[in-house]
Amino acid sequence: MSISTGLSSYLYGSVAFAAISLATTGAFAACTGPGAPTNTQTKCLTAIQIPGNPLRSFDISFVNPNRAEYYLADRSNAGIDVINTQNLTFKRTIHGFVGIVLNGTGTAVNNNKSGPDGVVNHGKWLYAGDGDSSLKVIDLNDTGPTPIKATIFTGGTTRLDEMDLTTDGKLLLAANNAEDPPFATLFHANGDSATNTMSSASIISRITVSPTIMPPGFGLSIEQPAWDPTTKRFYTSLPIIANNPPGCNPAVITGPTACDGGLLVTDPATVTPVTYVQGAYDPATNTGVVPLHACGPNGATVGPHDNLLLGCTPQNNGNDVITQVINAATKNYANVANITGSDEVWYNAGDNRYYTGSSRDCTVSGSPCPAASQQTPVLGVIDGTSVLIEKIRQSSGSHSVAADSKRNLIFVPQVAPVAVVGTGGDTTTVGMQTCGSSNGCVAVYAHDVEQDDDGHDRDGGDRDHRDRDR
Repeated sequence: MSISTGLSSYLYGSVAFAAISLATTGAFAACTGPGAPTNTQTKCLTAIQIPGNPLRSFDISFVNPNRAEYYLADRSNAGIDVINTQNLTFKRTIHGFVGIVLNGTGTAVNNNKSGPDGVVNHGKWLYAGDGDSSLKVIDLNDTGPTPIKATIFTGGTTRLDEMDLTTDGKLLLAANNAEDPPFATLFHANGDSATNTMSSASIISRITVSPTIMPPGFGLSIEQPAWDPTTKRFYTSLPIIANNPPGCNPAVITGPTACDGGLLVTDPATVTPVTYVQGAYDPATNTGVVPLHACGPNGATVGPHDNLLLGCTPQNNGNDVITQVINAATKNYANVANITGSDEVWYNAGDNRYYTGSSRDCTVSGSPCPAASQQTPVLGVIDGTSVLIEKIRQSSGSHSVAADSKRNLIFVPQVAPVAVVGTGGDTTTVGMQTCGSSNGCVAVYAHDVEQDDDGHDRDGGDRDHRDRDR
């Protein structure tokens, strides 16, 4: 199936036209090289250029398919980039963030102090964490100079990172991942309110994990939360926890004494005001820390049948070389082999697939995973039944992914070459070939759900339709 035939036949006319125009006019040669293979089901469609500084550092992204908008935490330009997912055009950057902060020697980006970082959206309200431990509350309908309607500090000295919302948008859980010990903050959020209702008084509680599970002094972290509407719980990735397995050393990243991670289950209805400490998992309340096996996760996303996909990564435990899917209710789990090293992960209900921003996939199979120099950044594609479909090469450090479920478009930002931006830049040619430029970009991939592997229309009865209920 080619871009000019299969993809253009199901994408909106403006999208298809944009892809064809770029290909025929030679405006730039995007979607070439290892990041745009011709033998994958997920095809590179085009690349969207971001005005301003070349992309050196970015973090989490999010899509609202009803608004047809993609949001990227772009530290290089100190703002949130907004892209129209209907016609695949850049709209604007919402400024007002600290941007890139370098380390003490000025040689690399200090992610713990830079921002924006985590980002999530409900309706017209966008929420983003910043490098100064603040939450920015943004009105997307305000196209004027002051769309940030509130700045709320969580009391840390480092970034407010990943976050998620309840289905109604009324509760927000956000993690200060780089504090020691780390903590999360539960907020009353705006929901569908026409005007901002949030201030410092919106903070319900600071949530921490028992020091017997996450002892201070080891630099342990709280990562991506995911809200499950069925169990009405937040499920938050804990990359490393103590005594998992018994006798492990939280300071060791690989070898027989390295620790696996956990999954923090939080019922917002039972969170107490001001401070709330969570301990070991209690099956009677479905709250607390669930120890994981063979997984130190960063990302988390809710998929079909009340399952959560966790972005396990050898960055947390070099022995962990899989991706894990765990059921929110039963805690039964399955390991997906031959894909690992993910930060942000995303379930796309439009095609019943998980997409992983795997910056540290193992180049060589087996455990432990090779050193960072032998880890390969890929876009992972996993079926809703937990089967690995394919992996597509990405630029160095590619760790962010989000999908538009209405249009089945997958957005993967690419870092600019190291020759352009210095330390942290792409050390391969993959990003430059995918982008068709040396400034970095947001690559757009597409999956044609009307065609199966053999090119047969699913409506023709070759296969049963898959259950896409969340």
